[in-house]
Amino acid sequence: MAKPRDPLNEDSVRSNVRSYYARLAETAASPTPCCAGETGGRTRMDSTRLLYGAPEVAELPQEVKSLSAGCGDPVTLASLQPGQTVLDLGSGGGIDCFFAARKVGEEGHVIGVDMTPVMLEKARANQAKLGLENVEFRMGEIEHLPVADASVDVIISNCVINLSPDKQQVFREAYRVLKAGGRLAVSDIVSDGPMSMELKDSTEAWCACVSGAIDAQAYANELALAGFVDITIECVEYDREQLDELLKPSLAKSTAEDLPAGESRTAYALVDGELKPVRSIEGNPPYSARITARKPAD
Repeated sequence: MAKPRDPLNEDSVRSNVRSYYARLAETAASPTPCCAGETGGRTRMDSTRLLYGAPEVAELPQEVKSLSAGCGDPVTLASLQPGQTVLDLGSGGGIDCFFAARKVGEEGHVIGVDMTPVMLEKARANQAKLGLENVEFRMGEIEHLPVADASVDVIISNCVINLSPDKQQVFREAYRVLKAGGRLAVSDIVSDGPMSMELKDSTEAWCACVSGAIDAQAYANELALAGFVDITIECVEYDREQLDELLKPSLAKSTAEDLPAGESRTAYALVDGELKPVRSIEGNPPYSARITARKPAD
């Protein structure tokens, strides 16, 4: 009998996630949205068409869009204003930083924090090509932000917080660096209940933004425990026809038909080496959500 695999711990989760996204960047892969996983080149879709409606994103170079691995559009959710300082948790190839930079203008400033060196290298190269001087990228973990206290107006993040094994520490750090009255606006994966232990111990499922998802109410409770108020968590409803059209070239017809008719809370994840619609995953399948919260004013 095969020896049971040891449960994943915090260090192994971070190491696996860093390696996974480093591979994506190093191979210049065109990853699907984070909630769709990646299958060694078999599955590709233009995630920016699904997630973003803004022309500012559509006009970005393909080398920027090809590194997008999000599950939503936190920049639009954040309603950014000129002159604001914005922090992107887990900035990856920089797509949301570049979008945010155009929203806050030359008087604003955008900081991207990522723990994967090759992603930072790609982001800085893309920044140079775009000629954006109001953006900078810093190496660091979102649990230990290299950002000063009370220095940020808005925090954004795109399908990254679910990857952290210590979400309470992430929220404490977010609260620390926000100015009084500052806002958090993120796209992330949550669930309707706890993940099964089998999924929690799956490296692939962690990296595909499945296993790290927590119950939406638990997510709200963690934010409140860190001190946030005015917390909202809203399910993202993708356009089913658009999603089917994007998936058509890469998914078998039978896979797409596994979803209930009219199902809008659609996500795909890599589980045991196979891309599956999350509604076929046993337990409490994850879904993409828009999440906002605010640090109280003094």
